[in-house]
Parts: sequence; C-alpha cells; structure tokens
Amino acid sequence: MAQSLADLASAGARRTLRFFPESSEAEREELRATARRLLDTHGEKALTPLRPVERVLWYLAAEGRAEDLVEVVRNQRRDPGAFLVGRGRRPRLVLPGLRSLALPDRITALERPDLPVTAQLTSVEWRGDDLVWGGYAFVANLPRPSGRLIGRFAVLEHGETGRRVKLRLRRTRSEEATVASGQALHCYDRAGFEVVVPARRLRELAAQGAGQWSLHIGIPGPGGPYEARVRQREVGTAGHNQVRHLADGSRLVVGFTKEGVSLTVQQPPAEVESCTVVDGELVVVARVRSDAAAPTAVSVVEGDTRLEGRLTALPGSAGAVRRYRAALSLDRLTADDLPGIKTRQFKVALKGADGRGQPAHLAEGFTTGRHRFAPGRELAVHRDGPGRLVLATRPVRAVVDAMTVTDAGELVLTGSYPREEAAGKKVILRHGTRFEEKELPVELADGRFTVRIDPEAAPQVNGPALPLCPGRWYLFFRAADAWDKSEDVPVTLRPEQVGELPLRFSGPRRGGGQPRAFTVDRRNFDRIFIEPERLLAPDEHGTYQQRILREEYFQEQRKLPLRDAVLYLSFGGKQFSDSPRFVYDELVRRGVPVEHIWTQDEGLPEMPPEARVVGWGSRAWYEALARSRYVVVNTPVGDWFVTRPGQKVVQTWHGTPLKKVGKDLLGSPQSSPAYIAGLPHSYRQFDFVVSPNAHTTEIMRRAYSIEGEMLESGYPRNDIFHAADRDARAARVREQLGLPEGKKVVLYAPTWREDQRHASKLYKLDLRIDLAAAQAELGHDHVLLFRKHSSVHGNVPGAGQGFVWDVTRYPDIADLYLVADVLITDYSSALFDFAHSDKPMLFFTYDLEHYRDTLRGLYFDFTTRAPGPLLETSEELVKALRGLDAVEAAYQEKYTQFKKDFCEPRDGRATARVVDRMLAGGPHAAASTDG
Repeated sequence: MAQSLADLASAGARRTLRFFPESSEAEREELRATARRLLDTHGEKALTPLRPVERVLWYLAAEGRAEDLVEVVRNQRRDPGAFLVGRGRRPRLVLPGLRSLALPDRITALERPDLPVTAQLTSVEWRGDDLVWGGYAFVANLPRPSGRLIGRFAVLEHGETGRRVKLRLRRTRSEEATVASGQALHCYDRAGFEVVVPARRLRELAAQGAGQWSLHIGIPGPGGPYEARVRQREVGTAGHNQVRHLADGSRLVVGFTKEGVSLTVQQPPAEVESCTVVDGELVVVARVRSDAAAPTAVSVVEGDTRLEGRLTALPGSAGAVRRYRAALSLDRLTADDLPGIKTRQFKVALKGADGRGQPAHLAEGFTTGRHRFAPGRELAVHRDGPGRLVLATRPVRAVVDAMTVTDAGELVLTGSYPREEAAGKKVILRHGTRFEEKELPVELADGRFTVRIDPEAAPQVNGPALPLCPGRWYLFFRAADAWDKSEDVPVTLRPEQVGELPLRFSGPRRGGGQPRAFTVDRRNFDRIFIEPERLLAPDEHGTYQQRILREEYFQEQRKLPLRDAVLYLSFGGKQFSDSPRFVYDELVRRGVPVEHIWTQDEGLPEMPPEARVVGWGSRAWYEALARSRYVVVNTPVGDWFVTRPGQKVVQTWHGTPLKKVGKDLLGSPQSSPAYIAGLPHSYRQFDFVVSPNAHTTEIMRRAYSIEGEMLESGYPRNDIFHAADRDARAARVREQLGLPEGKKVVLYAPTWREDQRHASKLYKLDLRIDLAAAQAELGHDHVLLFRKHSSVHGNVPGAGQGFVWDVTRYPDIADLYLVADVLITDYSSALFDFAHSDKPMLFFTYDLEHYRDTLRGLYFDFTTRAPGPLLETSEELVKALRGLDAVEAAYQEKYTQFKKDFCEPRDGRATARVVDRMLAGGPHAAASTDG
C-alpha cells in the first residue's frame, strides 16, 4: 500500500498541522515547505490514501493557505472527520460552515472508500421458528443517502458458490446508530434495520446442503448501492453463536466469523448425545446417521494430555440412528490438573477410521453437567456457542439456573454451589471498567445459593446503599478473608438457560421518577452481567444529541427569565463535595430563598436528599444551567458556555498547584496548545475565581490566562479545619465508617499518573505500597483509609480485611481529613489542604524524578520545602509511620513555614467571603453576612 503524505511527514510537521491555529509563523512556513516538497517528490498520489478531510488539510498546507487552514482545523476540532456530501455527477466533500472554501475537484472528489459503510448487529432472536436479526447500517457522512427512504436490501451470500438469497428488510429507528458513530454532525437514527429469515427459507437453505452464508446489508448512495457485511456485537446475546436444530437432522449455527455475521448449515454425520461420569469413567454416547460412516473413537487432547476412547456399538442401535459408547479414565484426564483458579480446556473430537477428527457436535437435548473430582476442582461437561462438546477442569463454580424479577423490581438469582465450596465466601458485584465493587448479601442452604439485587440500592462498604451506575456488573464469589480479587470465582449461567437471555426488567422507582430499565445478558458464552440503562434519554445521549441540546435547547432556555436557583457542579458531577458543598451548606444555613440543584454524573454518587438532582448533560441540566441565577463549579463547564446577563458563575477551583498546570505545561508531553489557547475564553465564563492563597493567585492568573477577578478568600472546603463543630463532625464520620476505637487512622490519598492507563484509557491504580507487609507491621493499632483519585480505576487489595478501608466512594475527602491522624500523599494538592490540620504528613514520592522532570514538572523544589519526609519505598513508609513523633519534631520548622506560604488566609471564614461576594449586588444581597 502506498504511503500517505502524513506517513512521509515528520512527527513535528504532523503536530504543527494538528495545532496550526496556535503555531508560530516559523512553524507554519516549515510545514508549508515540508508539505510542498513531499507533494513535489511523490505527487498527489500521496494524498490518495488519506481520509477526505486530511487531504484538504495537507493540500492547504502545501499551498500555503494559512487562513483557510486555520478555519478547517478549527472546524475539525468541533467534529473530527465529519463532513457534508455535495450532490452532483460525483459526490464531493463539503465542510459545514465553509461551503465557500475554494478547493479543486481532485481534492474534494469522494470515491467509495471515502464513504465507508457501518453495518452493526444489535440483536438476534427467534420469533417462533423465524430468525430475526436487528441492527443498524449507514454510509459515513450520508445520514439519508440520495434523500431516499427506499432501496435498502439484505442478502445472504454463500461463502463458496457466491449464490445470493434476498431477505426481507424492514427499516427501524435506532438512536444507537447515531451514538455509536461518535460524531455530532449527522443523525443516523433512521438507519436501523430488522431482517427476518422465515422458517421456510431456513429449511430451503438447509436443503441445499452444508455451507456458510454471510449477511450483507446494502444502502443506496451516490453512484449506486453501498454494501457491507454485518459485524458482530462485542457482548450479549447478539455477540454469541446460537444453534438451531431442524427436523431433517440439519443444524443451523447463527454465528460469526472474523468478517462478520454468518448463518452456517451443518449436517454432521455424528453427534454426542450424552457425556457423564460413571464409576470413575467419562462415558460418551454418540449417535450416528444410518447413511454415514461411524467414528471409531473419542479423542480428548490438551497439551501433553492425550486420551482416546474406542467407540463401540450399543445393543439395539440399528435403524435410522445408531448409538456408540466410549469410556475414558477420569483419573488420567485430571492427572495433570492445574492448581488454584486456573481452567484447563480440552479439545474433543470424534475420530474416524482414517484417523481424522471432526468436531464433537452436540445432539438436540444434550445436558451439561459438573463433576467434583478434588477439593475445589470440578470437571465441567460443557458446550460452546456453536454447540460443540467442551470439557474443562476448573475451580468449582457457582452456576445460576433460575432468574426471576419480583414485583418490586428486585432481581433474584438462584443456583447451585456445593456447601463445602460456598462456606466462608461472600458475593461481590464488580463493575467491568470502573472496578467498583459491591458486597451483596447471599443466602446459602443445601448446596444452593440465592442472591437478591436491588439495582437502585446496592450496598457499598462504608457508606449508604447506592444505585448501580451504567456499565456491566459481573458477579463473583470470594473468600471472606481473601486479600484481593485474584482468587475470585466467577458466577456463570447454566448453559441450558442461555436462551432466556437477554432478560430485561424495570427496577424500583428511584427518587419518585420513572423506573430505570436493566438487562441481564452474557459474555464469554456463560458469564452473566447486569447492565443498567444509560441515564440520559434517547434525545440526550451521544455527541450529536448533546450538540443539539447545546445549540438549540440551551439557547432557547437562555431567553427565559432567570430563576432563583443555584446549580452546583463538583468535579463534573462525580461528587457532592469540595467547595461547592460548603457554599451549599452556607446558603442553607443562612436560609437564602433559592432552589438548590446538584449535578450528578453517571457514576451516581451520593447527593443531598434535600436538593434537586439533575443528570450531567440531561435536558434538565441544560435548563438549570441556562436559567439558574447562580452557578457554583470547581472545574470548567465547557468552551461553549457563556454567562448570561444577571447570572453569577463562581469558579471555586479545587487545588493549590504543586504540579504544573495550564500554559506552564507547554513543552511537556501533557501540553495541548489548543487547550491553552482557549483558556482566556474559558475563564471569562466566571464572575470570579476563588484562590486559596497568594501562591495560587499568581500561578493561576498566569497559567490559566485569567483576566477577571480572583478572590483570594481561601478555599471554602478548608473551613472544616477551623469549624467549632469539627470534633463532633469527626466523631460522626468515624461512626459512619465504623472505624475501630483506639486505632491510629492513616489516610492515603495519591494523585493519578498520566502515563498509567488501562486499555480502556482510564487511569490505573499505581500501587507501590506493600499493603500486606504494612498490615503485618501496623494492623494491630492502625487502619489505612485508601482514597483513590476520582480519575483512577482499580481494586484496592486487602480492603475489608480490617486494616485497609477503601473510602473512594465516600462523598467528601474533607470529612476524612478530620478523622485522619496522618496523611500519606505524593504530589496531590491534598497536602496543602491537610496542612490546615497541623497533623503530620508523609510523602510517598517513589517516582519523583520521573514525575518532576518528565511527566508534569513542579513549581518549587519539593525536596527542600515539603512539610514531611519524602519516602521512596514501602519499607521506609512503614518505618516513618512507626516513628511519627520523630517525624513531627524533625519537620516542625518546615511545617510552620509551609503554612505561612500556602495556608493564608485560614480563619475559617472563606465560605462566608465567597457567598458574600456571590450574593453582592443581586436580589439576595440581604442574606450576606453583614446584611
């Protein structure tokens, strides 16, 4: 494949193009010369492999059309890769808002590869004997090709002969299509389809003999139909093979290949009728069609383990179907079994007289089973999606065999789990990407278990029951004394029950609103999960609908009168916490007659019951943002937001900078010139920005290009250290957490590492403390409260075992400061807040050189000004905790100086100053402290 111009260009040239509006004249000229030289050398064929908009960008760069290039880059930042398709003899690219942009036809001409088709399966079901596929399909950047509603088609194509069979296709609505497209320009809601393969057609396909058929969807477009194979879904019933047995002995496998959705007709000469354990032997019974040669043996292979059992005819097995039996030694099969929770899966085949093997297809009505052969281990007689025999040795599993939903919306899962395996275990419900965990109550009796799940009130450790947030939640059994998740045993579904999925149900009513929908489905054939529906409505969800809400609904709401309301946004809706919480408390204390509205994100954090709660990005949230007289935030709102006349927007921010921020990151791996260029506009949104100290005022004004007022009032959140009721408050927090009396409380609150990410791009927990060793040394008289950063996702080992307490979901870290006797942190701004407490701090800076010199950079020499020791190893940390008195004495002078530098003002009146300033000059000014 020919290299594109982008491939030929240097990384520096590509970066200049990406940030062209912010680039210098010298950088622009260098880019122009580079693009021109490459085009002169390689010709315009170097543009051909590029995506359409990239062709335009590089063409403009080579032509030196700087002003046009600035507009196109900014256009694409709003919606990368999206464009309009101009009509005419040949389709051509048109950029929204830039229709007058003069470009040659050879650059804007669109070929078929420029307009790829997305065809995605979303559901597979049987309606009686009819097969029904559901999904969506669209041509990129063509939401309604040719303006026509007709012309779509579906066909099955034979993999060998190429023969095509046309199917009935019905158009449906699919908001998921627009959401999945990830763009904001086009609406693909009308791209849904439903394809029905009637039972008659399925029989006709079977009558043509064995073979594989692939599903294709065709869509009308410029120059004729555009066609693509339908892709498999990642998880759920639409992501798994299914088997259907026909009356003539044929099997239909509704499944998938690497290329997409398929329908395979199989006519196996032999099928496995049963597989059981009898008197120490694995007994396999196969049935063979009368017109087929009988297999001679059953082969079971995994690694060096190779077993073969001869098939012998069973008495009376003549006629249309003959039956054969083979026996294999269970002891030999399990002799090299793997320890612990590992699974060993065997390949099973039926071998013919020529020694060739064929898959061990399962007959209709085959029953799976489990046979315990050693403590904690079982042989699973299982099946896979295509209906083949699977043998595996594995840890004894809890297997669900019944799923019901109560009238109250509670999900009840019941299944089998031997008493000796279930003893001493608990049930864990774990989020698939957030790794958040809930411990569920479980009923155990006579080798059976029952788990009842209220999805709107799932228990959490050290806090109130909360609703399950969107995402997939998986079930596990875990030993009550387990240190971490490494020995968790997954809860699976009995294979005979997979046809009952997906199970959809409505949960209990939450907060007086409509009940949410929940789905029970599966992954990896039998791993069941619970998935709450997304929080946003169909007309709110996704990039496209969010743009419509911002550009249309939000603007309409801005024309309506302001309401006496305060909208709060703390960390994007992740928490009821921080300075916005203290402003809320103060307004409530003063009795200011306003409605209080809190923003909640999809993590569904705990919120104050007295306030109205709106989902971030919902229609109600946009209405509140447009019409609330006061808005209190501690993070940016969005570059699209502009304060309206009469509205007060307060930015309390959320930290004293130690690590570099904003413009001061230029030149580091974390810098974004586009973000930095947008800072002046972002901070014009706010009537004033709160600063905790002079150090922060100076840095934020420069680094964030703040042109307006900065109120150096101190952070409202730090008033908690100076409140008269702080001891009583600390006692309430200790009681709520259930902290043991007489033990020293250690709070560990590290920041995140930008270079530590999961495959999902979420930040990893970079755990360097040896928690097991720490528990052994400190557990008898200490507890460790572990507070992950809100952006970090990962399990905390040892949580729930008496020493480590995962307090990440606790609403506000300020409360935790009160109960902590000592803080362990690193480069987190928590250290500046905790300094108000006068309690000791330890700094676990195991990566100081990398963080300071490569990753982020620091504003001052932390090694000389830190109010506590900088420790590199877990052993040093534990030793310092044992010698806190010596640490306090050694760092008393530095601690005192640190408070002078970073904790002024600290008189406990920061909240009053912020609220007074917020209310000043408005209709609620009389509620000020002095009024």
